[in-house]
Order: sequence, then C-alpha cells, then structure tokens
Amino acid sequence: MNDKKPTLTTESLSMDMDAEIEKITARLREILAKTLRKRGLIIAMSGGIDSSVSAALCVRALGKKKVYGLLLPEQDSADSSTSRGDILAKHLGIDYELFNIAPTLAAIGCYQQRDEAIRSVFPDYGDGWANKIVISGGLEGRVNHFMLVVRSPDGQMHEKRLPLTEYLKIVAATNYKQRIRKTVEYFHADRLNYAVVGTPNRLEYDQGFFVKNGDGSADVKPIAHLYKTQVYALARHMGLPEEICSATPTTDTYSLDQGQDEFYFALPYQQMDLALYALNNGYSAAELGQALGIDEQHAAHVYKDIENKRSTTSYLHAAGVLVENVPEIVK
Repeated sequence: MNDKKPTLTTESLSMDMDAEIEKITARLREILAKTLRKRGLIIAMSGGIDSSVSAALCVRALGKKKVYGLLLPEQDSADSSTSRGDILAKHLGIDYELFNIAPTLAAIGCYQQRDEAIRSVFPDYGDGWANKIVISGGLEGRVNHFMLVVRSPDGQMHEKRLPLTEYLKIVAATNYKQRIRKTVEYFHADRLNYAVVGTPNRLEYDQGFFVKNGDGSADVKPIAHLYKTQVYALARHMGLPEEICSATPTTDTYSLDQGQDEFYFALPYQQMDLALYALNNGYSAAELGQALGIDEQHAAHVYKDIENKRSTTSYLHAAGVLVENVPEIVK
C-alpha cells in the first residue's frame, strides 16, 4: 500500500464546486429547519469575498425572499466596500438596508478612545490624519509585534513600534465596530425570526481572526470549512459580480488601506491557505517551502506562527466557562 502524499501545490485546494454548493445549501436548509427553527437568514455584507459568497449560498439554499442583507458602514469604511455590498444585494435580488453605525460608535467612545491611544505614540495625531496597525516579526522567527502607521495631513507616513498598552486599547476600541454590527444583525434576526449568518473562512476561523461576540458570533457559519482560495473559486463559479471576485482582502477597519496579511497573517492568503492545508495534512516544512518558494527555515517559522495563533486565540472559540458543571438540557 502506497501512503505517499501527493505533491503539495495550489491544486491541492481544488474541489468539486457543484458538489460543494449542493452540500452547503442542503445543510443550511437542514440546520435552519431542524436545529435553529428559524424562518430565514440575516447576513451583513461587507463587500468582501467571504460575506458575498455566504450570501449567495444562503440565496441558493432558501431563495431570495428568505435572506435579508445589511450594509453597516462606519467612518473608516472604504466607499468601495459599501458599493460592492450594494452591487451584490441587487445581483442576488434580496431585500436589504444600509445603516451607518458611525454615530453609535462615536457615542460610545470608539473613535475617541482609539485616538487617545494613538496620541500616546504620535502626539500630533488629530483631524486629517489616518492610521493602521501592521504586524512584524513572525515570519523571521521572532515574537510577533505590532507597528503603528499614521499618515499626517501633508501626506507624510510615520511608523513606530506600538507599546502593548496602546495596542490593546486601539484594538479594544476598534472591536466596538464588529460588536455593534452584530447587535444590529441580531435586532433584525429577532424582529424577523431569522438566524444570523457568520462569514469566516477556514483560515480566519482556525487562526482566530475575528472578534469574540462580534463577527465571531453567529447562529450558522456556512464557509468556515473552506480555505479562502476555495471561497474565491466559488465566487467565480457562482457568477458573482467581477467587482467582488477581484476584490483584495482587507480588514476595512482602519482609515489607511490595510491588507489582512499586514495586520495578522504571516503571508498573503493564497500562501497562508496552502501552509494551513499543509500543516493540517502532515506535510513537512521542507515540502511547504518547496511549494511556496521559500527556504525550509522560513516555512518552519510559518508553521510555528500558525500554531502560536491557534494557542493564543483558542479562548475566542470557547463558550463561557462554568464554575461547576450543570446537567445537560433534555431535549
């Protein structure tokens, strides 16, 4: 018996897309009817690939009359995100609405708290400035640390290492955005007796790239088993608008353009997908390095970074911990 694994390539992530669509849509119908017992699905659409494919799968599963879309921008959201969300909703033919959450975020101190933390590092930061956080260190085998990047009104870029206290405050403030969005989603879910759809792909779900009780909160997550590469392939296979199929993944959280690999992942998503697949399927660092065109040492650092993120973000997946176990509910 030959147990040798196939050579690791981008083709390792290929799949039967029609069969996958059928499997997901059948499970959505089953989950909604038998487990959640809800009438339809609520989905917030950011204009990104994950929420777009999730929305399309929901419509395939239930029909457009039982899917309700939400566009939830705030002051740092890119105009293109809202535009793509609008294009998608019209393409799918679903009912949807736009609700700007910026006034709510301002009222609870999201922007104020963030800016106070930024001014601890850049005292001149104020109106007309823009910001983002970028990650550094992991791919070189060092401890991950974060850099604060700002752009002054005259267009000059400035960068400094971000102390832990200020980093935590900025992240805590920006996490308001995901949590307020989720509050709006559940309002509509309650009023319609619908279930809320979560939209993480496998890379995000595995690596804890979500906010607890924010975008990590949902009643059903239809694409959490799919690598982002596979999600892009599904988008094209299902004929979603080109603006969505070709969109670059961003956090759409900070006022400066920010790729997900800048903020969180060690490599661009295509390479991270392959690295995660390789680790999950027992490929060596040498085999990963050959597939990615990097040396074995760097590939080993990528593996280590994946494991470190799994460890440090495991609490995001956990339910509230009971001090003492209670009997399970008899159904």
